[in-house]
Amino acid sequence: MSASSTTPPSLNNPTVKWLGILSLWAFVGLALSTEVYFNLRVSKPDVSFLAVAQAQYARAVLWALLAPGVLWLRVRVPVGSGRYVGGVLFHLGVSLGVMSAYYLGRTVVVLVLDRSSLEGFWAIAQSSFFGRNLIDATFYWAVLAAGYSLEFYRRFKGEELKAAQLESRLIETELKALKQQLQPHFLFNTMNTIAVLIRENRNDDAVTLLARLSSLLRMSLEYGRVAEVTLRQELEFIDRYVEIQKVRFADKLTVRTQFEEAMLDAKIPNLLLQPLVENAIVHGIAPLLKPGTVEILGRIVDGRVVVEVRDDGCGFSPDAPAAPNRRLGIGLSNTQERIAKRYGVTGDFTLRSEPGRGTTICIGFPYRT
Repeated sequence: MSASSTTPPSLNNPTVKWLGILSLWAFVGLALSTEVYFNLRVSKPDVSFLAVAQAQYARAVLWALLAPGVLWLRVRVPVGSGRYVGGVLFHLGVSLGVMSAYYLGRTVVVLVLDRSSLEGFWAIAQSSFFGRNLIDATFYWAVLAAGYSLEFYRRFKGEELKAAQLESRLIETELKALKQQLQPHFLFNTMNTIAVLIRENRNDDAVTLLARLSSLLRMSLEYGRVAEVTLRQELEFIDRYVEIQKVRFADKLTVRTQFEEAMLDAKIPNLLLQPLVENAIVHGIAPLLKPGTVEILGRIVDGRVVVEVRDDGCGFSPDAPAAPNRRLGIGLSNTQERIAKRYGVTGDFTLRSEPGRGTTICIGFPYRT
């Protein structure tokens, strides 16, 4: 996995990255200058902040240049090598060596700039050593720690990304399984309808229904390879399905649809509305002794697709424990689960019913084309 896939998008921008690095080392230089300036003022009240800043910013620039080398050493000789003892001792020696080299080099530069003799170099070096020089060793370990922190962050983001991808694939697999469960369920119910027509000696209607079922299956195969279709395509599928049901129920069944034109290109899960319409016809209208109506209505509300499937059929009482379970068969339970898995808290599924006055199922999800 590349670093770019686990790093925030802003850090992938070279300009932002370099500005961040420059700002960091500029802040380090300012912090060093301020600390050293106020320490020196105790013994040298007339010390110039600019003179102190020049020296400390030179130190910051040096460490900005050394940082890539320290990060390279971190990879080549990890702190954990040799069960930590070897790695820690190695980096401790390098950090003290860098500190000593910087201190001695700075002493030489000061003597040269002051046009002083180098004969007393070691004496000056020994007498001028202050505890604040240990900060260079601290810088080394700070850069080392920053390298490990960045590595741990990238690993964490990488594992987080892998977990998200795994969860996404799992949800897609579950959705596919639910959809595949709906298809044979729908086919079984339609074949059962054909069997009813044959038993009633309505052979011509049975042949017509088989022809329409064949056309519907071709459409199902055409759309079956995709997870989402447009609402327009889903309604075409519903029209074919309603034609099949009208062969069985004839004038007893009326189906009306009403959708805003703007929402017909909205993306919805494939085969989402068919189980809702089937539920309204089979459980709502079929038991009636009089004609019934199914309405399929859609609108866009606050950036969400809201679809209602209503019937004026027999309905049921929500207080009856067995009634909701009878109505929430494979079709509706799978539809409810599909909405929950695909849209999470942004998806809605509600069912309202009243005996003798019908049932309304309402689903909602974000509008997307």
